[in-house]
Amino acid sequence: MLRLRSALLALALSSSASIHAGTLETIQHNHALRVCFEAGYMPFEMKDKNGKDIGFDIDIAKLMAKSMAVDYTPVNTAWDGIIPALMTDKCDIVMSGMTITAERNLKVNFVDPYIVVGQTVLLSPAYKDKVHNFRDLNNPSTIVITKLGTTGDIVAKKMLDKAQIRVFESEADGVMEVLNGKAAAFIYDLPLNAFYKAQNGDKLIHLDTPFTYEPLGWAIRQGDADFLNFLNNFLRQIKGDGSYDRLYQKWFEDRDWITALQ
Repeated sequence: MLRLRSALLALALSSSASIHAGTLETIQHNHALRVCFEAGYMPFEMKDKNGKDIGFDIDIAKLMAKSMAVDYTPVNTAWDGIIPALMTDKCDIVMSGMTITAERNLKVNFVDPYIVVGQTVLLSPAYKDKVHNFRDLNNPSTIVITKLGTTGDIVAKKMLDKAQIRVFESEADGVMEVLNGKAAAFIYDLPLNAFYKAQNGDKLIHLDTPFTYEPLGWAIRQGDADFLNFLNNFLRQIKGDGSYDRLYQKWFEDRDWITALQ
């Protein structure tokens, strides 16, 4: 009986150790923070004219890696495969402007929201007298574009069920449909739509009042309380010491980064 109890105790201790050997330990052991994102969601993550990854999320990820004294390792991943990449250990964290939803939360854990955005409408000028808000798009003769697998995709199909919804794999291709007169509108997050409006001027109309509430959060694998605790405290720290505000101004207010894309 004593031997059995000793064996059970050893098994319990071994199981406990494996539970606590989580992502933080792996990151420190590998001396690398692997960050999944999809370049193309301006100004969160994108490639400059030299092919370098830049953006709000990229800078925060690099700051996070620095705080952990490890290397930053980018893992550029197609959006529809980004959660599977996390779940199969292709990366340690998703930092890619991901909206926190109940459906996604069934698969991953989210850190506290680091920014809140919402869906807006980029409209073709041909529709300026017909469409004054997103509800006006909801008719069978109207073609509405959004990006595959995003909350814009989900919202468009749910709230504009009478319209012709077409999805594209990139934001740029979706916006081009509107610019070329092949669609009435593009549904997407406020920051990116604001960028495309600034870039194209009178060629687009931006209905810039968000019609959804969308908190964005970093995603990690479920069951890793230590990593979740670290990330929430890191977020509090950078919001408290001014680092977050400095990066927010750089990417959302100054707009000097646009020249790096041209």
